[in-house]
Amino acid sequence: MRVLIVDDEQSMRELLEYVFREDGFTVATAAGITEAASLLETQPFEVIISDLRMEDGSGLDLLQIVQQRSPESAFILITAYASSDSAIDALKYGAYDYITKPFDVDELKRIVHQAAEKIRQSGKRISPAADTPKPPRIIGKSPVMIKIYKTIGVIAPTNSTILLTGESGTGKELIARIIHESSPRKENEFVSINCGAFPETLLESELFGYQKGAFTGATTPKRGLFEAAHKGTLFLDEIAETSPSMQVKLLRAIQSRRIRRLGGVEEIEVDVRIIAATNQNLLQLIKEDRFREDLYYRLAVIPIHLPPLRERAEDIPELVSHFVKKYTTGLGKSISGLTPAAMAVLNGYSWPGNVRELENTIERAVALETTDKIREENFMELRHGPAEAPGPSAEVAPVTIGEDGLDLEPYLQEMERRIIRQALARCGGVQIEAARLLNVSYRSLRHRMQKLGIH
Repeated sequence: MRVLIVDDEQSMRELLEYVFREDGFTVATAAGITEAASLLETQPFEVIISDLRMEDGSGLDLLQIVQQRSPESAFILITAYASSDSAIDALKYGAYDYITKPFDVDELKRIVHQAAEKIRQSGKRISPAADTPKPPRIIGKSPVMIKIYKTIGVIAPTNSTILLTGESGTGKELIARIIHESSPRKENEFVSINCGAFPETLLESELFGYQKGAFTGATTPKRGLFEAAHKGTLFLDEIAETSPSMQVKLLRAIQSRRIRRLGGVEEIEVDVRIIAATNQNLLQLIKEDRFREDLYYRLAVIPIHLPPLRERAEDIPELVSHFVKKYTTGLGKSISGLTPAAMAVLNGYSWPGNVRELENTIERAVALETTDKIREENFMELRHGPAEAPGPSAEVAPVTIGEDGLDLEPYLQEMERRIIRQALARCGGVQIEAARLLNVSYRSLRHRMQKLGIH
């Protein structure tokens, strides 16, 4: 294993070179960014250790070069402050870890050995590479997000199955894509499917494919998503929505790494990394006999919980800035930010739709704003709540139980009708989003709407 040490202090370079040579590594040193970049063009390094501040640039500048020329290498940053923006940015942009000054040499050795072992287990050969696109970016500097960045850096090079949990709109698919793009599988396909959007028979054919003649209309064979994701990653969103029989088939495919197309007899080997996601409590569903316990433990080899936005409110300003830049560029507008009053409204809102709701809110505000700053007038619905669907059912009289009692069933149906209409209004009529907002399955929402006469 080869280690590159980058520091403009000669004494530090000599110390770390001695430490890691004694540990059996092949060590090279560089006195700055320019020299390190030159070495990376011609030599492979499994681990790069870099100081943050040097005379000819920043360790973050070197990290960008490493991501382009040697993306499989583990980058470790040495910084004076653990909570600094630079340390957090390093993790967000793909650094394996960071360590703060003054550091314990044994702790640095532990991190380097751990990174080297991960690379060794992945079997990926490190070599100088051409420029490669950066993975998608996670936004946020809250402690819980920093922990997630570090977890991704550790697990991305592995093939372990991952279960992402969290409320709707917390960014589960984004995290799945970042894990894929940060892994040795990034040259192959990232395939995504929402398990709750398909009936069981259609979901089976989507996942496993079918042979010609398997059913009426199957005039040609079709490969499924397991085959499409061979050597890559398959993202199973809303995994809790799968039926018991589909859970059995998924369990078998994950265990055996083999699938059988509908109507076929031959088994096909597939090399797929599974990342599953849900906004439901699978352990509770197991107790209710609605989810298989053995499938849960196959999926939750590495569980990652994504916090709701209300639990990381300190990230709202950075997220807002990102979305303002994104949509002003797309819409060709010149908006520099938000007024203090507008930002206060966003900071005071609970965000039940999480990051997805925040992004939609900013996109709408950018589209409607006519000045160079977004004003609080664009966010009045956040203070007063979303507009409800019109009609006589929008208002429900207060509960009054008279001497003759209360006709409970019609009253509860009216309350349920009102709640569903509110959810549909908030989600623009998109039923699958409304189901997520109400924490029920898509099929359950459709059944309730039919029962209550909601169209």
